[in-house]
Amino acid sequence: MSEELDRKEIHRLVRARRGKSGNVPGPTENPATNLLLADVVMRMGSYLLRGGVEKAFLNKRYDKDTAKDIRDSRSITRTLGSIAVAKFATRSIPGAAIVGTGILGKVLYDHSKARRAQKSEGDAQLIERATEDS
Repeated sequence: MSEELDRKEIHRLVRARRGKSGNVPGPTENPATNLLLADVVMRMGSYLLRGGVEKAFLNKRYDKDTAKDIRDSRSITRTLGSIAVAKFATRSIPGAAIVGTGILGKVLYDHSKARRAQKSEGDAQLIERATEDS
């Protein structure tokens, strides 16, 4: 076989290696373009999903205007940080374990902090009642 292959020979070799003949699935005939388009569509979908989840979480606690202000006032540093953590978590199993453990730790810490605050508030109310009765 010569070093210089003609176009038909290259296409024949690609089809033989692929194991099937026919058109490339996707909007264009170029597989690289189709891959790029698929990547863009997937990223757009993930951004829309993230925005919807953020909106749902914030709307449960705040009114619409406040929730919108919170979403709009987020700094670029916080946005880039969340993207970096998400990339770290999705790239490997140890990354997912580290990020998942960190999130679980934060949730448990916040929960215990809230319980301690409620307990101290209850203690303060009891002491206040006791001093009023005396």
